[in-house]
Amino acid sequence: MRAVTWQGTKDIRVEHVPDPKVEEDTDIVIRVTSTGLCGSDLHLYEVLAPFMEPGDIVGHEPMGVVEEVGQGIHHLDVGDRVVVPFNVSCGHCWMCEHRLQSQCETTQNREFGTGASLLGYSKLYGQVPGGQAEYLRVPHADYGAVKVPNGPVDDRYLFLSDVLPTAWQAVEYADIPDGGTVLVLGAGPIGDMAARIAMHRGHRTLVADLVQERLQRVAGRGAEAFDVTGLDAAGVAEVVRDRTDGRGADAVIEAVGMEAHGSGGIKAVQKVVGLLPDRLAEPLMMKAGTDRLEALITAFEAVRRGGTVSIVGVYGGAADPLPMMQLFDKQLQLRMGQANVRAWTDDILTLLDQDEDVLGVEGFATHHLPLDDAPQAYETFQKKQDGAVKIVFRP
Repeated sequence: MRAVTWQGTKDIRVEHVPDPKVEEDTDIVIRVTSTGLCGSDLHLYEVLAPFMEPGDIVGHEPMGVVEEVGQGIHHLDVGDRVVVPFNVSCGHCWMCEHRLQSQCETTQNREFGTGASLLGYSKLYGQVPGGQAEYLRVPHADYGAVKVPNGPVDDRYLFLSDVLPTAWQAVEYADIPDGGTVLVLGAGPIGDMAARIAMHRGHRTLVADLVQERLQRVAGRGAEAFDVTGLDAAGVAEVVRDRTDGRGADAVIEAVGMEAHGSGGIKAVQKVVGLLPDRLAEPLMMKAGTDRLEALITAFEAVRRGGTVSIVGVYGGAADPLPMMQLFDKQLQLRMGQANVRAWTDDILTLLDQDEDVLGVEGFATHHLPLDDAPQAYETFQKKQDGAVKIVFRP
């Protein structure tokens, strides 16, 4: 089969690899019909290169048709249509039973001290072959695979794999009060969808970004979008306070993470570390302060006293200084983490199964491309060119 493989820093290729097979009783194999390109994939493209090996199959947002089922699968048959969550979770451990599927104890990666395994996401998270491919083996499919109806286009359900539950959790964790205001930092795929969910729930939603096409896109859905070009954290906070009677946002969803426009020096450190042999680079990437915290500091500035910051942007460093006095003095609540996909899918399916496309998922993708276009698509997405917000491959 053809699959998108990592071959080196900024070196993504489509290659022929062996077809996957059922290996455990709880596996299925699907023929992938659609698979997304995620902002988190860009971390593998460059920053997290020390944890990748040439030939790793990437991608963690697939859906498709069941081709083969293991003997332990009882709710799926060949020919069924399924979406595959990016978490690889068992469904029966203590963490899964407590709706913390991203911390699944069965698939945790104790060597690196990280949580549940993820599809297509490096040695840090299990080195499980990913979903940007023609076929995919789905581990723990007895719990993870989500059966969806035949009929509607793939895009109606595809984003159950990651974008929808990640954005849904971000809004849940933000704990926006009735009649409250939320600021979403970043209008990429997750920020955009989080804004849609917040507005669907009736919250006043401000969105800040640097890219005009993205600002226009969220404004078209009803968000109060504003350009932060040239503004530091204090400047963004001032804009927000001006719009909230001087108080600040009740909640901030930080949907930027370590891709933020921040310290050039830190980015240089990331690149230098990435040139080291893996045995030296891996511990440095795990323990060194390698993140650019501009978006996070902006969130702390812009949220009101006693408010909540919901962090959905991905961070990877371990030694960055945080403004603890400010966090304590403002009495802020922080919530964060990988989405616990299966905790939210039933609630989201209730919306998706309605006749009306209330979240605009069918028009959410900006690009639909063949798998062979993946190398160029990664570059386009990283550089935020051609209006790329969400790219979907059709194998």
